[in-house]
Amino acid sequence: MGWWQVNADTLAAGRFVVSELSETTATLQSLERGVAANPAERAWFDTHRPAYRELLAGDPVTARLVRTGLGGHWNADFLTPTPTDGATFAEDLARVRETPPDGARADLEVSGGGPLPAELHRPDLPQRAAGLLEWVWERIVLPDWPRRRRVIEADIVARAGQLSQGGWAAALDTLNPGMRWLGGSRLQVNPRAYPPRELVGVQLVFVPVTPRQGWVSWDAAERRYAVVYACSGTLSEADRPAVPDSLGRLLGPARAGVLMLLDRPRSTTELVALTGQGLGSVGRHLKVLLDAGLTGRRRSGRSVLYFRTEAGEVLLRAGAV
Repeated sequence: MGWWQVNADTLAAGRFVVSELSETTATLQSLERGVAANPAERAWFDTHRPAYRELLAGDPVTARLVRTGLGGHWNADFLTPTPTDGATFAEDLARVRETPPDGARADLEVSGGGPLPAELHRPDLPQRAAGLLEWVWERIVLPDWPRRRRVIEADIVARAGQLSQGGWAAALDTLNPGMRWLGGSRLQVNPRAYPPRELVGVQLVFVPVTPRQGWVSWDAAERRYAVVYACSGTLSEADRPAVPDSLGRLLGPARAGVLMLLDRPRSTTELVALTGQGLGSVGRHLKVLLDAGLTGRRRSGRSVLYFRTEAGEVLLRAGAV
């Protein structure tokens, strides 16, 4: 199994960051793999995958590049640069575009598991990869970025709550499949037989993305390591049912949406991030729901968490009929 030896100072300084490029790369992986986990994802594929497939049908070199670099058990390193906190999409994309051609081909040999086909022995692979990522960003991710960012920020808030209640071990065990805290300062990052790495005096970041993709990356020269992971399914909105019309008419769509999000205890900050509503609006909705006995609240550390009561559950079940 692949694991990292993470010393206490590195873990204590670890933080969550938002990366536009990681979100775009994860979206590209989803488009390439084309496997839907639920009806909402199938609808998403139906909307976006035809244009993606048409694009690559006219560019077989880039199609082979993506299939080799992102389609196996290991991503080509130049396609998944370690995120830099606060960097824009353009700044991170420049790192992909400026990859030396020899370095890009070497990365692809690792991800592809052997020598490259003749069509990938060319100097413009980094530029082709950057162009495709830019297409995915501008056509698919950017128009949806405000919603995606809300989901990502809500996940970060939820992880912070896990940290305050159960420490890093609890937060890390639920990030990616195959990832878990082994004890003894060891973090298993995947179940594969890769050599361990010692993380001492490095920057460690955790990067949520909304597609169901995840990976690890590092920049040894800059001493940066990253764990990219899929947002919790309850936050991704793919599995979230729409507000029933009858419930929306009774409570108002926004207030009903808040009630539906309380399938588990959540803080006001998390609800603000998820709904995109202002703090005052969410607070007013929670007060009405609390006064009506549809929600309850309890303190957890420094946070106040809201949850659905049995009366709220009954109302939801009745509204879904």
